Amino acid sequence: MEHDPGLGARVLSTSRASPRRIAVIGAGASGLCCAKYLLQSGFDDVTVFEIGTQIGGLWCYENDNGRSSAYRTLHINTARNLTNFSDFKFDDSVQTFPDHWDMHRYLVAYAKRFDVERRIRFGSRVVELRPAPGYSRSAPRWQIRLENGTVEDFDRVVVATGHLSKPLHVPEFEKRFKGEYVHSHYYREPEPFAGKRICVIGVGNSACDIASDVCVTSPHCVMVARSGVMIGPKLIFGHAFTDITMKLYRKWIPDWLRRRIISFLVFLIHGRMTDLGFKPLTRRAHPTTSAVVVQHIAYRRIVVKQGIEGVEGKRIFFSDGTSDEFDTMIACTGYLIDLPFVAPEVLQVKDNSIDLYKRICAPGWDGLYFMGMFNTTTALNLVFERQARWICAIERGEAALPSADEMRADIERKKQWIAKYYEASPRHTIEEEHLYYLDELDKSERAGRRLMARAA
Repeated sequence: MEHDPGLGARVLSTSRASPRRIAVIGAGASGLCCAKYLLQSGFDDVTVFEIGTQIGGLWCYENDNGRSSAYRTLHINTARNLTNFSDFKFDDSVQTFPDHWDMHRYLVAYAKRFDVERRIRFGSRVVELRPAPGYSRSAPRWQIRLENGTVEDFDRVVVATGHLSKPLHVPEFEKRFKGEYVHSHYYREPEPFAGKRICVIGVGNSACDIASDVCVTSPHCVMVARSGVMIGPKLIFGHAFTDITMKLYRKWIPDWLRRRIISFLVFLIHGRMTDLGFKPLTRRAHPTTSAVVVQHIAYRRIVVKQGIEGVEGKRIFFSDGTSDEFDTMIACTGYLIDLPFVAPEVLQVKDNSIDLYKRICAPGWDGLYFMGMFNTTTALNLVFERQARWICAIERGEAALPSADEMRADIERKKQWIAKYYEASPRHTIEEEHLYYLDELDKSERAGRRLMARAA
């Protein structure tokens, strides 16, 4: 089996005269988006493999694929006008911040509108993805094996399975707490927790939502925020907060000034985070927003603690020297990247990090792409579209990839940048600030077009 040793730019065979079989793994937002762009680029033989029977991925509540973490009260964090795809708007009747039902209906309609739905094979779990026999740099082929034993070869494969399906547990909490333990991935509705004393671990978006859900019927609800945070509002002056902040994401606005303005706006609405009991935010962190959690803290329905020293039975000892007993611990502790079907010689997860050039390509392995393997500061759909267009530019023969060694060097630079600015955390290994990331994709595509021009 031959693969790229890392020498020279990679120009894939892109003859439009011969048909090309393309597989997309996952029928969530990123998979649907990529399939749509591939079809519009003239690649008609596109197959989407979906584990369950539903379109929409994590936005399908109680999705029978078992991978959705949507809870009943979940709303998207970015406003409707920012969340929709560029060429398919939400209906005007949809609320400003769509809930999961809105999102599911939207993605189903999107798949129908762009002729993706009929190309989805439901009930098709991919258990193995590896280079097909005879794989070569000049003509890459990939083999997919399904759970039912079916094996098929494809010229190109796009992995769009997401990274929010395998819960990350903190062992000393999961094992030592003797009350009811629930990871946020399995939380659905507040009713089963009524009347219970609850400790919510985490301060991300899910933690804020879930704590706000359960605190109104809990005699005692604690939120443990082990790191600093800035909780942005959903609305400001009657407008979606993201409508205002996105206007600040301009290349000519210095990063320090943008952050200072956003921090000031948050202060105007929510006050100082330290006055609410949180640690100060000393480094960058993934954005957190909530319409109500600050009010619940102000009304003392939620008590903020800054860390846990130990757990014994149902008693939790906090870093401020206090302790209390709880009936339930809800662990909003994040997720682990989970790609068990990808052959280990192609890609491995190490320290919850995967080495992908521009979050899309595995160095040295042509014809394989990944989508949605990032956290970002804007609407996911906006970034999905840019990733899909980037992939299509390569597949249409308009842009070339750099060498594998150049890809690895770029990946290392990104790791160093994250280590410099972000707190060490599993969630931050795939963090991308969209202003910089989208610019990186533009620059890499332009460089790839220059490489193609020189190779012509």
